[in-house]
Amino acid sequence: MAVLLRRAAAAAAAVLVVAAVCADGASTFYSSDPNLGSARVVFQTNYGDIEFGFFPHVAPKTVEHIFKLVRLGCYNTNHFFRVDKGFVAQVADVMSGRTAPMNAEQKREAEKTIVGEFSSVKHVRGILSMGRHSDPDSAGSSFSILLGNSPHLDGQYAVFGRVTKGDDTLSKLERLPTRREGIFVMPIERIDILSTYYYDIDVESCEAEKTILRRRLSESASEVERWRRKCFA
Repeated sequence: MAVLLRRAAAAAAAVLVVAAVCADGASTFYSSDPNLGSARVVFQTNYGDIEFGFFPHVAPKTVEHIFKLVRLGCYNTNHFFRVDKGFVAQVADVMSGRTAPMNAEQKREAEKTIVGEFSSVKHVRGILSMGRHSDPDSAGSSFSILLGNSPHLDGQYAVFGRVTKGDDTLSKLERLPTRREGIFVMPIERIDILSTYYYDIDVESCEAEKTILRRRLSESASEVERWRRKCFA
């Protein structure tokens, strides 16, 4: 019985640890940037993962559009067509950058452009900034991750989020061999976005782990009760 009780106690302690980690992680994200919402997106690349969050109060239309593209899987099989060390790593437009064909719903969303939501948020390392043509309202699905401070971009391109994890992956990208094509510095090898997923740090983060641990705790408690009834009936 002592073994069973220890198992139950360990499971209970694990639940508390997971809950504490989740709460601490959420507070760390928020304290580091007050603009961040709770939604997180992860791009899984062939050089590692990059996680980012959104600024829904800074650029609401842009955030809604990009998040919908992610939910539809539009960035899957896309790539980073540009990596300019100390400046930007730029995601290709999904209309031309994917290797997989697009279905009708993906294509409809990908063809949309967004009004330019320019703000006072500064272009520093880790910031996400929409790509566009000369028309300020021509942003679509291409965006850049800033690899350094670029004040000359401030107010000219719509900032809509920032990287929350994956600076090590960005550093790997900056070390890759490149070639110059006009104004663009481009990686020689393709940097694939293999897949993407999203979650919410306030609602979904660690829920699967906590569910498993609660089930184990419940099973341990039931096992103890069955043993007690059998031995002391």
